[in-house]
Amino acid sequence: MSSTSQKHKDFVAEPMGEKKVTALAGIGDALGKRLEDKGFDKAYVVLGQFLVLKKDEELFRDWLKDTCSANSKQQGDCYGCLREWCDSFL
Repeated sequence: MSSTSQKHKDFVAEPMGEKKVTALAGIGDALGKRLEDKGFDKAYVVLGQFLVLKKDEELFRDWLKDTCSANSKQQGDCYGCLREWCDSFL
């Protein structure tokens, strides 16, 4: 089991509000720019896609790969971050 990053811990510790997409674990500046260019400028917009995909890990990972070329680790970090946030706040 891999440990979660400080970025992950910070994200899931509080409501999402208006956090930038780069606040998501696994999403750095390069992926954040690609997501922003496609209209996913805030973390809550990515959360919306996560929910549209019914929190399905495989579908979400494929979407991230196709949308911003996220690698496997980035996909997993982002999925885990959103899943844990949903478990806490929804």
